[in-house]
Amino acid sequence: DVQLQASGGGLVQPGGSLRLSCAASGFTSDDYAIGWFRQAPGKEREGVICISKSGISTYYADSVKGRFTISSDNTKNTVYLQMNSLKPEDTAVYFCAADPTPWVAAACHPDGMDFWGKGTQVTVSQ
Repeated sequence: DVQLQASGGGLVQPGGSLRLSCAASGFTSDDYAIGWFRQAPGKEREGVICISKSGISTYYADSVKGRFTISSDNTKNTVYLQMNSLKPEDTAVYFCAADPTPWVAAACHPDGMDFWGKGTQVTVSQ
């Protein structure tokens, strides 16, 4: 079974940084899509950054370009979301998600992801 273990949320002041981690296990193929989504109160879940393990397919939401980056440690099957210059509007529950079809990373839509980890709260506030 595919499992995703996310960690790293918390409270940070505006302008600060946080790093989220997502450890994936159970995939049988060499390539798959994995990414981060977020859902703020009263809003729909949205894609933040998605990438295929091969790196061929990527997606960055316009709202996070230049501030958030995704990286991976393939030896640990772990991806990291580095969030810099955080803003109050980044406050949300962040979810790690994955799908066996690697090219769905290019769309980074919640409906395209079959597997979800538990959310982690990120709060950006004074």
